[in-house]
Amino acid sequence: MDRLKVVIPKLRIALKAYEATLLNNSCQQILQAVKGENSLKVIGPVPLPTKRRIYCVLRSPHVNKDAREHFEIRTHKRLIDIYKATETTLENLRNLDLPAGVDMEIKNV
Repeated sequence: MDRLKVVIPKLRIALKAYEATLLNNSCQQILQAVKGENSLKVIGPVPLPTKRRIYCVLRSPHVNKDAREHFEIRTHKRLIDIYKATETTLENLRNLDLPAGVDMEIKNV
């Protein structure tokens, strides 16, 4: 018996990373994995605003309250939308081997 092809109307992939180069390489890997199917429409990667978290630390505790150091962590984000995705597209995305510093979240919107 033939298996019915389930079409997912829209997939949204949200990517986060501390390094922009890792994030851009991961976006290219995702686009290559999705590129094989002709019926898909892919929008992205759309860059979202970078979040900056600044931490203030005392240089020497107990003395010199005025001596402080500032550190920051930048979180880069990208969005990729895939329209008319199939089960094989979703399976290809799950089998991707992304670098350790990249967080990928797939939502069915």
